[in-house]
Amino acid sequence: MDKVVVLGAGTMGRGIAQVSALAGYPTVLTDISSEVLQSGVDGIQDFLAKGIARGKTTEAQRDQCMANLRWTTDLVEAATDAELVIEAVPEVMSLKKQIFSQLDELTPATAILATNTSSLSVDEIAEASGRADRVIGAHFFNPVPINKLLEIVRGEATSAETLNRLQEFGERIGKTSIVVKNSPGFASSRLGIVMALEAMRMVEQGVASAADIDTAMELGYRLPMGPLRLTDLVGLDVRLAIAESIHGATGSPVFEAPQLLRELVAAGRLGRKSGAGFYDYEA
Repeated sequence: MDKVVVLGAGTMGRGIAQVSALAGYPTVLTDISSEVLQSGVDGIQDFLAKGIARGKTTEAQRDQCMANLRWTTDLVEAATDAELVIEAVPEVMSLKKQIFSQLDELTPATAILATNTSSLSVDEIAEASGRADRVIGAHFFNPVPINKLLEIVRGEATSAETLNRLQEFGERIGKTSIVVKNSPGFASSRLGIVMALEAMRMVEQGVASAADIDTAMELGYRLPMGPLRLTDLVGLDVRLAIAESIHGATGSPVFEAPQLLRELVAAGRLGRKSGAGFYDYEA
């Protein structure tokens, strides 16, 4: 692909842009906010600098990444000649549909339009695009430069060519891809959110502390990170959005968000990104 565009320069978008540029793809990172965009670019540079300090990244890799990366607030400029667009905006269906409708007008007819949604319907997003056969889910995991999984979500109309090209992209950026059918929560979010919500209910009911629940799963079940520590990394607001999306689609009580989660989000305790969630973090 001669041009990859990542739309949204938040935590996920900047990570996707970084791995794309590092793999040699000419990559454009775009956001409507100049402040968010600059923060995203600064975040990429900081991540690369830390990688060099730890011996995980070479200076040559850093230079290659930054040479392949451009950034702009102008979506029209970004979308011109794009071959793959990966949308990474907040989990709001109306926003995603609006963006995909715009992308259909701004990008070449052959461009693949991918959404990084973790739970919303790829088919519903595709309806707004005018090219459902070239719309696909590309669910990355935080932190994108480290996590090796790419969950590819095939919509009802997604073509084999679109699927194959995204799989090739995933392989080149160093990800292990799985392919799942479009369904509420797909595979990863559907399973992951159940454990996270039950852990929250246990804290709510006084069964055990967040730390002890996480330790039980990390040591007893050999998970690299307990469900509440992971929730702090993902973002409590993101977890809430996922829970509401899957609960709304399935009606199953296991996906109903606990009151504790709602209260923490309302209080601004969103996890690592806000400095506090189920745990407190140093500024």
